[in-house]
Amino acid sequence: MNGFSRKSIWILFGLLVLATLPIWMQHPYYINTSSQILFWAIIALGLNVLVGYGGLTSLGHSGLFAITGYTVALMVDSGYGHLTAALAAIALTLLASAVFAMLALRATGIGFLMITLALGQIVWGVAYRWVDLTNGDNGVNLKVRPMPFGIDLASPTAFYWATFLTFLFALGSMYLFVNSPFGASVRGTRDQPRRMNALGFNVWLIQFLAFLFSGFWCAIGGLLYIYYNQFVSPEVAALQASAEVLLMVISGGTATLLGPIAGAAIVVIMKNIISAWIERWNLVLGVIFILIISFMPEGLVPGIARLWRRAREGKPQPKPVAEANPVKEGAP
Repeated sequence: MNGFSRKSIWILFGLLVLATLPIWMQHPYYINTSSQILFWAIIALGLNVLVGYGGLTSLGHSGLFAITGYTVALMVDSGYGHLTAALAAIALTLLASAVFAMLALRATGIGFLMITLALGQIVWGVAYRWVDLTNGDNGVNLKVRPMPFGIDLASPTAFYWATFLTFLFALGSMYLFVNSPFGASVRGTRDQPRRMNALGFNVWLIQFLAFLFSGFWCAIGGLLYIYYNQFVSPEVAALQASAEVLLMVISGGTATLLGPIAGAAIVVIMKNIISAWIERWNLVLGVIFILIISFMPEGLVPGIARLWRRAREGKPQPKPVAEANPVKEGAP
């Protein structure tokens, strides 16, 4: 059995576990926690398009899925249907992503990060100060969840399966993106932007489209977020939310498909389960991230894969000096 087949079997096994989770994990709290892991994983996968594959670190993505959440909540509260509100939210988030990209792509590195941070804080400021529209600190409630194809998503199990199907679609699209010519061009702009320009590629346009692709999946994750919580407030657009998503990507492993998922699982489990037993769970989470960065700088998933390969193959023995530099007979 080759490595590809073994990896595929493990991935299929993991997806089977997720697909059957409500059956063998019947407690509603843990089913809801699993739903949170999946939709935060979708958001982290969207951010990973920029951070991992594009080499562009953003701290403003919380503003994007906050726009999605507010649009849905306000439109449904005004009497629009869920489908209309969801489509309008995705369109508005894509428009905001385009504006973010046009402003942030004027710079690279720390400049790009600071511009996205400022844009995210502008969204937070609007949500906090425009009380007549957003209700300020009190937020906006979403009274009911949608019923796609007549399926009621009010129960934890039904909502989990809807989230899981969306997660599968997101994961599949990310796989196609990574293995597509466009994905290769995005990685090229990360590694060799000058050479890409010299070869005739429009680096700015490639990064702009990557930003839109990232923003689209942030919008999808934002839809699941608002339908899960049925409430949105300025806290959604706060810097802490952007930082947590970025930590999910970095800790799990950038430029990987499974890394952001593992990172999302760590953060959500710490916030929702471990915090019930450990009061200072933030401190424990910080220690976990420090350990990952110290011993697995490439991220948790690539780091575990590296250690597993080393354990299977065994540490190679260094060759003797005489063998590495043989001396011919009769040589002086």
